[in-house]
Amino acid sequence: MSSLASRLNFAQYQRVLGVIGLLLVLVGLLAYSHPNSLQNENLNNLARRIGERGIITIGVGLVILTGGIDLSIGSVVCLSGVSFGLFLEAGWSPMVASVVVLVGSSLIGFSQGLLITKLRLQPFIVTLCGLFLWRGLAKFLTQVRFDKVGQWIGGSLPEGEAIFRDACRDVGVGGRQDLSGFFQLETGHFLGLPMPAWILLAVALMSWILVHATTHGRYMLAIGFNEKSAKYSGINTDAYKILAYTLCAALSGLFGLLFLMDVGTASPNTAGNFYELYAITGAVLGGCSLRGGEGTVIGMVLGTAVLPLLQNLVNFAGVPSDLEFSVIGLALLGGTLFDELLRRLNGSSRSG
Repeated sequence: MSSLASRLNFAQYQRVLGVIGLLLVLVGLLAYSHPNSLQNENLNNLARRIGERGIITIGVGLVILTGGIDLSIGSVVCLSGVSFGLFLEAGWSPMVASVVVLVGSSLIGFSQGLLITKLRLQPFIVTLCGLFLWRGLAKFLTQVRFDKVGQWIGGSLPEGEAIFRDACRDVGVGGRQDLSGFFQLETGHFLGLPMPAWILLAVALMSWILVHATTHGRYMLAIGFNEKSAKYSGINTDAYKILAYTLCAALSGLFGLLFLMDVGTASPNTAGNFYELYAITGAVLGGCSLRGGEGTVIGMVLGTAVLPLLQNLVNFAGVPSDLEFSVIGLALLGGTLFDELLRRLNGSSRSG
């Protein structure tokens, strides 16, 4: 068992070194592509995007470690951002609204985890349903005229008026004057780094402690590596899988708050689109095996940086923006191929 663990650790270190090498190559290409690419403004924007996406990458990374997957991340981001905006429009305190959003997003992950563990449904199917369900709910909420609901319940809604709009709408922060502290979480700087980067560092530190410094993290890795053996060893596999999905959704909710603070408005049609793609790609490029049981938090953080650097390089190199998703697809395919090749090499060395 100890020799197996040492081989797994060595393979993980190989992946971390590999993604560091890839990042160095991308930074070199970026510097070569345009003289303005390494100016402070662009580097700050890069750090902000890495900080934001790293939050959801760590979330889905925890799920992948247990052998699962979460395709609903983008829709949870959308629902969280839209809900936060609606609460602010209704005059709620930003602090109360943010707590309700984070608790609500956590309950989404908890419910999905229950369906996966207690009903033995496939994570792909459950979270794919969530992808449609939570975005649909966000659209529905923006169609409701909440100021008319009380009149409708009391039977005093004027004739010709309805409690639903004809179509969904964008939701904004509404010009609230008490949001300066929340805006600082997205637009502020500390010691030269944008605040989302600091939030990512805090999330990464807590996740590192959970995964690499506690027995709970070892149990999560054991479940992903071989769930049946973990269960026979006395590990409550269902509880740890539910925990992973709950943390993933909670971090998606946190990103939803930052998203609304960043762009000012959230559209239920487009907010969070493809963010599950970015998160899963970052985790895979950072060394998380889609089979489960392998991965490191530092690798997730490093893997997060690959796509923003690629996108930045595409822009500065003058590559058409329509090719951006092709670049992302190739990056994910390359990371998957590298993971498979490394697994086969380690397998052949063990058999030898």
